[in-house]
Amino acid sequence: MITTEGRGLILDEKLLFEQSQVGRVGYSIAALDVPDVTPDRSLVREEIADFPELSEVDVVRHYTRLSTWNYGVDTGFYPLGSCTMKYNPKVNEVAARLSGFADIHPLAPESFNQGALELMYNLQRDLGEISGFPAITLQPAAGAHGEFAGMLMIRTWHESKGQKRNKVIIPDTAHGTNPASAALCGYEVITVASDGILSKEAVAAVMDDDVAALMVTNPNTLGLFEADIREICDLVHERGGLVYSDGANLNALMGISRPGDIGIDVMHFNLHKTFSTPHGGGGPGSGPVGVVEKLQPFLPVPFVVKGDDGYKLEYDCPESIGRLKSFYGHFAILVRAYSYILSMGGEGLNRATELAVLNANYIRARLEGAYDLPNQQRSLHDVVFSEDGLPNDCHTLDVAKRLIDYGYHPPTIYFPLVVHGALMIEPTETESKQTIDEFCDAMLAIAEEAKNSPELLKQAPVRAKVKRLDEATAARKPKLRWNG
Repeated sequence: MITTEGRGLILDEKLLFEQSQVGRVGYSIAALDVPDVTPDRSLVREEIADFPELSEVDVVRHYTRLSTWNYGVDTGFYPLGSCTMKYNPKVNEVAARLSGFADIHPLAPESFNQGALELMYNLQRDLGEISGFPAITLQPAAGAHGEFAGMLMIRTWHESKGQKRNKVIIPDTAHGTNPASAALCGYEVITVASDGILSKEAVAAVMDDDVAALMVTNPNTLGLFEADIREICDLVHERGGLVYSDGANLNALMGISRPGDIGIDVMHFNLHKTFSTPHGGGGPGSGPVGVVEKLQPFLPVPFVVKGDDGYKLEYDCPESIGRLKSFYGHFAILVRAYSYILSMGGEGLNRATELAVLNANYIRARLEGAYDLPNQQRSLHDVVFSEDGLPNDCHTLDVAKRLIDYGYHPPTIYFPLVVHGALMIEPTETESKQTIDEFCDAMLAIAEEAKNSPELLKQAPVRAKVKRLDEATAARKPKLRWNG
C-alpha cells in the first residue's frame, strides 16, 4: 500500500520472512583453497528452520528502507529533557576516524601510542579545568558507570579511615540512576523530599554519622540550580560525609560555575550530553569522573601521567579501586570530546551554556500559560511542564503522541516523578530560534486541539507509519519471534 498522507511517500515494508523465496541466494563463496576438514558435529549449528532466503538487493533495499523510518538528531529536533540529545559536529567524527587514532592497537607498546596518550592526558587536564577537580579518570564507559566509580571511591575512602558508613542521602530531584549506583555499592538510600530545590534543613534532618555521602544532581532534573549547594556541602563535610554531584547537566554550568569550587568532592561527566559525542544508546559512551585531591589515590587504574620520557599509563596505585573497564575506556569517544573542546575553546563552551539556558527559557516563556508550570523558579537547561490543566481528559501521553504527527520526536514524559504527568523539554544550544519557534507553534496548536478536538489527541499519532500501540501489552507480552 502507498499513502501520500504527510510529507512524502510511506511504503509498507514486509518482514524478511515474508519476502523470502525458496532458492534465492545473496552470497557467493570462493572456492576452498585449503585442505578440506570435516569439523566436529558439536561445533556445527543446525540449519535454522524457515530462515529467510533472499538476494543481496533484497537485503540492501529492506534495511535501507527501514533506515528512512528512523528519527535522529541529524534528521530533526530531538527535545528529550535530561538526555540532552544535541547535534554532534561532524568534524568530531573526522577526528575520531584519523588513522593514527582509529587504527592503533591498545596492546601496542606505550612508545608507539604517544599521540593517543597525550590526547588522553590533555583531556584529563581540560575536564579538570572546566570542572575544578585536580584529578580525572577517563575509564568509565557511561554516566551510570561513572556514578558507580565515584561511589566506590567514596566507600573506599571511608574504609581507609576505618569508617563503615552505610547510608547515602539522595533528593527526589536527583538523576534516576543515582539510587541504583548507591545501592550497588552496598548503601541504604535515604530519599529526601524537596520543593523543587533541596534545602539545607532537609539534609540536616537526616545527616548523621552513618551517612557516607549526599548524591545531588545540579542543576537538578527539574532544570533548577540548587541554590543552597555551598551550605549543604559544608553541612555534610562537618559530619564527615562527602558530596557526589551527578554532572549530567554540566551543560548548564560550563564556563560559569565549577562544581569543584563549591564543595563537591566527586562528579561524573556525560561526554555525550555536554561535549557532543554520540549518545550511547547501548553503544559506546563515556562517563569520566573528577575528584578532589584527597580522593586521587583511589582513582581507577590505569590513568595517564606525563614524565620526562613522554606519556605513560600509571598502574602503581596501591589504594586504587582497581580497573573498571577493559583497556582505557572508550578511546574514540574521548577523541570526539577532545575535538569538541578544542574547536569550541573556553569562550565557545561558555557561549554554549548561555545558549542552552536561553533556549530553554525561551520555550518556557512561549508555552507558559498553555501548559501548567509547577515550579516558578527560573529554569536552566530544561523546563518541566505538567499535565495539570489539560482539558477533556487529555494527558501528557496524548500530547507526546500528537507531536509525532507534527514531525517531532516527543520530549521526555512522566519524568521526573515529582511532577504529575511531567513533560520535560531540553532544546540544547544547537537549535536555532526558527526551529524552536516551529516546535512551540506545534505545542501551542496541540494545546488548542486538547480544547477543541480532544479525540484527535487520544487517537494520535494518525500520520505515523505505526499507529498508537497498546503499550501495556507490548511491554508485558512482546512478540519477539516470527511466527509464519
